Amino acid sequence: MWEIVWMASPTLVLLLLFMPETSSATILLRRACRLRKLTGNETLQSQSEIDQRHIKASDIVFSALIRPMEIMLKDPSIFFVNLYTGYFYGVFYTFFEVFPLIFPVFYGFSLGETGLTFLSCFIGVIIGISAYFVYYMVPDNIKNGFREQEHRLVPAIIGSVLLPIGLFIFAWTSRSSIHWVVPLVGVVIFVMVFGDQAMLAVPLYSLGPRINLGVDKGVTVLADLSVAGIFGTAAIYIFGKKLRARSKFAES
Repeated sequence: MWEIVWMASPTLVLLLLFMPETSSATILLRRACRLRKLTGNETLQSQSEIDQRHIKASDIVFSALIRPMEIMLKDPSIFFVNLYTGYFYGVFYTFFEVFPLIFPVFYGFSLGETGLTFLSCFIGVIIGISAYFVYYMVPDNIKNGFREQEHRLVPAIIGSVLLPIGLFIFAWTSRSSIHWVVPLVGVVIFVMVFGDQAMLAVPLYSLGPRINLGVDKGVTVLADLSVAGIFGTAAIYIFGKKLRARSKFAES
């Protein structure tokens, strides 16, 4: 956990120092505060101050805690995205519990060498982030501007395909008769899909079933379940606009 803190801290500093504020309500609030300070006119207020003047604590609790759950349960697109995101991040951390069962056993790696295999995750993340920005997001924004939300699902569809591919490669090449680089290629493909947050508790209850099934079959089960995400993500891409039009939570 200390290593995660060391890696995250510089990112936090960079975000605080260089990431611009993009919330229009916050920008206008700060402008109103500056104008009040410069002019002494306390009647100068932003719209957010006017709207929140008589807000109740119960309204804040409802907006922060109840409304997100209501949206998730009543909007099929949001429900699927939350369910699928929770699932594949659970798989993400479950998957790493396999490393000590593979590399020391089949390839004779020491504890330190087994730790080095996690560098393949770093490679996968770099490839995934670079491909997203260099080949999709930046060129698409320059050429087409900010298009409808469904267009942001193109990388997600690609990722939903890469997810089971990486798992299948790892599951069926992790054996002493195959060079250790090959399963790590599967890791790279698998990790290209992910970021850096997930359900950390999943490995605590997932190790037992995987040992009972065997590493190859256990990881294959995760890969098989991941295939369903391909169809779900593609369905949202195809029908997302219609679902948004029917949602009572969508803004006009």
